[in-house]
Amino acid sequence: MTRRALISGVAVGAALLVSACSPPSSDSSSTSSSAASGAAADAKTAKSAKDLGGLEALVTAAKKEGKLNVIALPPDWANYGEVIKGFTAKYGITVNSAQPDGSSQDEINAVKSLKGTDRAPDVLDIGMAVALANTTLFAPYQTEKWADIADAQKEPTGLWVQDYGGYMSIGYDSAKVPAPTSVADLLKAEYKGKVALNGDPTQANAALNGVLMASVANGGSLDDISKGVDFFSQLKKSGSFTPVQASTATVKNGTTPVVFDWDYLQGGHVKDVPTWKVFLPENATIGGYYAQAINADAPHPAAARLWQEYLYSDEGQNLWLKGGARPVRMDAMIKAGTVDKAAAAALPEVKGTPQFPTQDQLGAAKKVLATGWAKAIS
Repeated sequence: MTRRALISGVAVGAALLVSACSPPSSDSSSTSSSAASGAAADAKTAKSAKDLGGLEALVTAAKKEGKLNVIALPPDWANYGEVIKGFTAKYGITVNSAQPDGSSQDEINAVKSLKGTDRAPDVLDIGMAVALANTTLFAPYQTEKWADIADAQKEPTGLWVQDYGGYMSIGYDSAKVPAPTSVADLLKAEYKGKVALNGDPTQANAALNGVLMASVANGGSLDDISKGVDFFSQLKKSGSFTPVQASTATVKNGTTPVVFDWDYLQGGHVKDVPTWKVFLPENATIGGYYAQAINADAPHPAAARLWQEYLYSDEGQNLWLKGGARPVRMDAMIKAGTVDKAAAAALPEVKGTPQFPTQDQLGAAKKVLATGWAKAIS
């Protein structure tokens, strides 16, 4: 019996016991309402759905709150548009989406600046370097699929849990620039004024990993990103680097014909720019995962926890996969036969030997960039 089935069985048993001992329906309704109120009140400290009496009690409490605040979730990022629609359709909870183009650091800033208000973010989707630097702001929570996730991909109590990942890549409009065969090719005149990052690497995880990829491709390592910083400095001096933050809009209007970004975001540009191609350097295959966290002061604590349950369910994981990202439970879902096979088959081929930065390496890289990035591209 699965854990979910066990919880359902307990709930059914409890309901039968209440039915046998209780007065008529009016009092039963009162008991149910009281339980829901209790669940809503306890949600802020709940470390699992079981703490609230099970998933159904969590659903009841979340529906009573009726709202969920999310931040920095572009609809075209890992299929978040469909994820949000799916959550709302399933539970009838309104999702308020703020700063869709914000960075991981913007999310943390909003948690701090909006603390105590009903506009504060309930949940966060953030890069690992930012997550590790801010764990005191998060609430521990373990979803029902907790056991499917490797220990290395989650904080032991659930303060953060990795959610989906991919590989750093170079996307380019093949109608405007020649196909690069290496990262170093971007220093050539054909790329002048056309190479961009997805954000500021001191603030945004995607851009940080772009610098990591450039470092490894130029003889550096995940422990020493100086080669990557030097590369972008050369890119700036050669006139190839543009400080414009790449987005779907800038790719679509041609402002950023060459972009360092995750492969699952590059793939989405093809519908707007049919000539958009994706290049993954074999000598610098850098993988990375983002992480989920719940704001410890979430104004909608039950909805925040239900959102996590939805994201880590087969349904939520397959929606990320449909968006070209690799969900953290993918291996378990393949074994269980619940993975979306067509979406899995459509993932880009990876030829090089993947390297995944450790938490310490990401933290060290972020410190280097905090002190040296601005000067490098000045």
